[in-house]
Amino acid sequence: MKLQVLGCSGGIGAGNRTTSLLLNDNLLIDAGTGVGDLGFDALVKIDHVFLTHAHLDHIACLPLLLDTVAGSRNRPVTVHATQATIEVLQRHIFNWQIWPDFSTIPDSANALLRYQVLETGDEVILPGVTIRALPALHTVPAVAYQLDSGTASVVFSGDTDDCTPFWESVNAIANLQTLIIETAFADHEETLARASRHFTPRRLLAALGQLRHQVDIRITHLKPADHEQIMLELLRDNSTNFAISRLQTGQIITF
Repeated sequence: MKLQVLGCSGGIGAGNRTTSLLLNDNLLIDAGTGVGDLGFDALVKIDHVFLTHAHLDHIACLPLLLDTVAGSRNRPVTVHATQATIEVLQRHIFNWQIWPDFSTIPDSANALLRYQVLETGDEVILPGVTIRALPALHTVPAVAYQLDSGTASVVFSGDTDDCTPFWESVNAIANLQTLIIETAFADHEETLARASRHFTPRRLLAALGQLRHQVDIRITHLKPADHEQIMLELLRDNSTNFAISRLQTGQIITF
């Protein structure tokens, strides 16, 4: 399987794109502004979108994606998310005020948008990959995802604070290859990070003491104003046995 990073920043500007990962050609993990760099032919191929949560930086391009491909597909785009996230989309986005309700276009029986509830512990089996929703802890209901090719697994944390059930789930994955985990704020923003349920370098390094696998760790969701400081602090203070590097837009992870 091939996982392409479309966006992995905690903000926009100066080439930054917010969170979205493309698995092979037809599946998105989150739908942040990175989706906007795909060509039309690539957008039409997307059949599934797995959302970690409902915050704007993770869903910004979903409405525009659906509008763009509406006349060029003969099958629905399935959005997989928790019931809480789906309700936010229905109430606040696809409500005919912010954006058309594509779950009724062209009609309910043949709609472009289909919702599939996916709660923590649930899994979806698709050709070549099994996707499992893992626990996460954020200011709104959220999940992480395990992407399992059968040979190896990648875990994407989404937005999360330190969460014992998350680490327990990760430790139970025998074929874990790569952990993509967020660190949104530098250490000087710890008060804000705690309030918004994000990691800082100091807190992530402490949390990694719960990880029992030797895996590749990639850092995502860095705020643009402090991205260099975040990585400096992580690498300077890393006393773990883990190799830590920054996830980059355009990067491809195979597993």
